[in-house]
Amino acid sequence: MKKTLYLLAALLYAGLPLAAQPKKSPPAVAAFDAYVQQAVRDWAVPGLAITVVKDNRVIFQKGYGVRELGKPDPVDAQTLFACASTTKAMTAACMGMLVDEGKVNWDDPVTKHLPDFQLYDPYVTRELKVRDLFLHNSGVGNTDFLWTLMDISSDEILRRMRLVKPVYSLRSSFIYQNVFYLIAGKVIEKVSGQPWETVMRQRIFEPLNMTRTQPLRRLVNDANQTSAHFRVRDTIRVIAHSSADAIAPAGAVWSCVADLSAWVRCMLDSSKYDGGRLLKPGTWAEMLRPQTMVTSAQFYPTQQLTQPAWMTYGLGWFQQDYQGHKLNFHTGSLDGAIALHGQMPDQKIGVFILGNLDHAELRHALLYKTLDYFALGGTRDWSAECRRLYGQMAANIRQAEQTVKSQRVADTRPLISDGALVGRYTDPLYGQAEVTQKEGQLRLTINSVESGALEHWHYDTYRLAFDKEWYGDEPVHFILNTAGKVASIAIGGMVMERLDTPPVTNKGR
Repeated sequence: MKKTLYLLAALLYAGLPLAAQPKKSPPAVAAFDAYVQQAVRDWAVPGLAITVVKDNRVIFQKGYGVRELGKPDPVDAQTLFACASTTKAMTAACMGMLVDEGKVNWDDPVTKHLPDFQLYDPYVTRELKVRDLFLHNSGVGNTDFLWTLMDISSDEILRRMRLVKPVYSLRSSFIYQNVFYLIAGKVIEKVSGQPWETVMRQRIFEPLNMTRTQPLRRLVNDANQTSAHFRVRDTIRVIAHSSADAIAPAGAVWSCVADLSAWVRCMLDSSKYDGGRLLKPGTWAEMLRPQTMVTSAQFYPTQQLTQPAWMTYGLGWFQQDYQGHKLNFHTGSLDGAIALHGQMPDQKIGVFILGNLDHAELRHALLYKTLDYFALGGTRDWSAECRRLYGQMAANIRQAEQTVKSQRVADTRPLISDGALVGRYTDPLYGQAEVTQKEGQLRLTINSVESGALEHWHYDTYRLAFDKEWYGDEPVHFILNTAGKVASIAIGGMVMERLDTPPVTNKGR
């Protein structure tokens, strides 16, 4: 008997597993539930849903708040939200399946599958690989104006990319680029022979039994869906949903946490699901392998709190270290909607968070609280810390706005009459802007999509107050030629030439 006790003590001391030892139970969820409830109230988020997967099973799943402010309909696990850029990992997985089938290779030139594909730089056009479409490293800067300020087809978006000048050399830096995921979707369509949305449905949603998930915003007609919300002058308001359908492979999916639990489980378990697997083990690993450095010192403000030693990007996933572990994650943001998918494979834990308030960074707080609570330990109040961080950022923005206002030169008059500003302005890349005047009020419309009132600021600079109040305002600069006529207009980095301005000649010089 004594010998048996000595053996048992030795095994315990060595830390070896004993068959008789019960598995450690996960922490009680009641305290976590209470934490989330309080955090949702503190951040004034109208509605939020969260699911947590640990050791290949859902250990927590719940909805909080309401679908729309001022209405009683509650958020539950079936409520549909915009997944936004968390869609990118799904698009990468679809490409991975086609790689497994030998229909495409990560290192194929894009032009092998899209012969008409063209960027501004012929070298980049020739050298860009399928892999690069997922890595934000092409050298092309942000081109979101092609889908947010225009109502053009996805094919026209791709055609205009050849007009966008690079801002850095190929693979030398990192600038977030949604449109290249659209290009990836076009490659998927070409090699599969099916529309991207059909591939998504057949290759991911159906195998994982994600029956409520839709690949496009225009297909969402379910009553149990959220409205979008935005804080305008300290008041949270319901706003119109924005749509990413024009660049669908980058961010168009709508889903609920009940469905997304299956996606979280699948990606945590090397893409396995009940009855099969989506990807070969090597392809799954390739998706999550660090592929490029994220060159911004703090791409997400929350990194000021987490202080990661490194940050990289895989195929549709950000990556960084947290408490000595590799964390794969991605956020998603559209007007009035947020999402976040985080996974820590070595701890077999994943979380998906959906919300209906624009840039409610409670999502970051809940990511780290989930990892601490259910896997790593720790009692940091991430909600409180993030609120202080983002509260200070908001105060800094308000201060910067006051600084801009203080730089306005008072008592100046326009250099040219309002009537002389009226006209149409155009550019092959940026489209068309039109200045009109009615009852003494100048208005500017951009590509018949966004519009607002123009107010004189100083000299030949005006401010555009968007009709969508949550867009804020934007400086507009009218540029005169040497004849004192309005030759062009500059809005947010876009310069458009006036259509009816007579040319200035050098005659007589």
